[in-house]
Amino acid sequence: MTDAVPPTPPPSPTPPPATPGGFDMNRPTIISLLYLSSFILGVTALIGVILAFVWKGEPHEDWEETHYQYLINTFWIGLVGTIVGIVTMIVLVGFLVLLATVALCVVRSVLSLLKAQKREPMPNPGTLFA
Repeated sequence: MTDAVPPTPPPSPTPPPATPGGFDMNRPTIISLLYLSSFILGVTALIGVILAFVWKGEPHEDWEETHYQYLINTFWIGLVGTIVGIVTMIVLVGFLVLLATVALCVVRSVLSLLKAQKREPMPNPGTLFA
């Protein structure tokens, strides 16, 4: 009489390691891309800041904490700068304020995106400028 050994189930697939040249779609990266796409689509910055607040309250890696604070600050800088720019358009200064606000938000989003790809924390998340 032969004892039949039940077949062992195949091992569950493990996620592939991040490739050195690959693009990592981590949470701060998603928020940064939403901010950058808001210059074309408009509403995605609001979605990005909501996600930042939600994901900040969930368990995450240590380096992500600084990104969430940095990106939330970026949203508020953009919102306040846009409001000030629109209000001061009457005296033609608003166009410069809007231009500076757009430039600052793009730079901050790209810096966060680059650091998130390396999984590094933002050095000074509370700072106003880059």
